Amino acid sequence: MSINTDRKEIRAVMDAIRRAHHDKNAAQVIAQYDPEALIFDLAPPLDHQPDIDGLSAWFDTWQGPVEIAAHDFEITIDGDIAFCHGFYRTSATTKEGGELAVFWSRATVCLKRANGVWKIAHEHTSVPFYMDGSFRAAIDLEPKSKEDAA
Repeated sequence: MSINTDRKEIRAVMDAIRRAHHDKNAAQVIAQYDPEALIFDLAPPLDHQPDIDGLSAWFDTWQGPVEIAAHDFEITIDGDIAFCHGFYRTSATTKEGGELAVFWSRATVCLKRANGVWKIAHEHTSVPFYMDGSFRAAIDLEPKSKEDAA
């Protein structure tokens, strides 16, 4: 396999997750993960494995699609292991109250290739919190553009 082919296949995994969130298809999201994957994401507990029932229940809290867009994701590949890091922009409308929720989070996604197929082996998603004693999640932040950082 070439690095370009690997990058294309990894981007296809990330795009499958985006489409599955849009369609609120928990089974399709979970299909992108290795069954033994360990996930550190925004919801409790501190860690968990892919959980179709929990994801389905979360999808049920939103009306319409859940939009997740990956931004500034960098992919590093070494043999059958890869990791990506960047930002997700999530937007969806709550069922209760019809309120639009939009927020950015940070993500690191680690993948492994087994039997020629890339699957997510570990994912860590987080948001910073304000260090002012309030412990409020800083979901109002947006990433700097790469041009701003230069």
